[in-house]
Amino acid sequence: MLRHKAYKFRIYPNREQEILIAKTMGCSRFVYNHFLSLWNEAYTKTGKGLTYHACSAMIPQMKKDEQTIWLQEVDSISLQSSVKNLSDAFSRFFKKQNKRPQFKSKKNPVQSYTTKNVNNSIRIVHHSIKLPKIGLVKFAKSQDPKGRVLNATIRKNASGKYFVSLLLEEDIQPLPKTNSAIGVDLGITDFAILSDGQKIDNHKFTSNMEKRLQREQRKLSRRGLQAKKNGINLLEAKNYQKQKRTVARLPGCPVARKSNESTERLSE
Repeated sequence: MLRHKAYKFRIYPNREQEILIAKTMGCSRFVYNHFLSLWNEAYTKTGKGLTYHACSAMIPQMKKDEQTIWLQEVDSISLQSSVKNLSDAFSRFFKKQNKRPQFKSKKNPVQSYTTKNVNNSIRIVHHSIKLPKIGLVKFAKSQDPKGRVLNATIRKNASGKYFVSLLLEEDIQPLPKTNSAIGVDLGITDFAILSDGQKIDNHKFTSNMEKRLQREQRKLSRRGLQAKKNGINLLEAKNYQKQKRTVARLPGCPVARKSNESTERLSE
């Protein structure tokens, strides 16, 4: 049975590839915000938005314009994907499935772009992944994907690490049913107690990491306030950005990222 399956790997781009990835993320964000502005203008005047095909047809002309000729430097499919994401967001908005699309900010600690596999432009070669315009990038091959690659999303998180998420079409056979189940009871003395009597210890690791996270966040807040006092933008404050990456790298990444964003809002 053909099904879609996603894989996520950490990638290790070299310096030149990092620069090109940053350019692609910036161009994708620019295209998204540019057409969002046009879309909002059309929606205000007519009560209707634009279409994906109408916006996508404008991209070739933007590449020829002197003010936006730098769009030629990056993967063209990533720009089209950015417009497609905007179109899908507005479709869900008109169906009242989500809020109105918002402009993307370069201050967001997580940046990404998506590209599609066209003529085998995305493929795995031993311990490297070939990406459009980027070329072969080394990656941590923790799994062995088997199937046809549909698209890839390249992401840089708050800690400065790079990841790629691949969507593949694979022939997946369902596992046989065991007709068995087990209950899990979360507790304080024991982390979890299973219905078969097995107990999982409640280690102090989580508590210790919470204390360390709080300590590092206080340091982040102090550096943010000091930068503000000195009139330095947080994006240009090296000590602040270094501490921000330290907080993001702590175990329990979702908690760290959420707390990190709250700290940044307070310091600003």
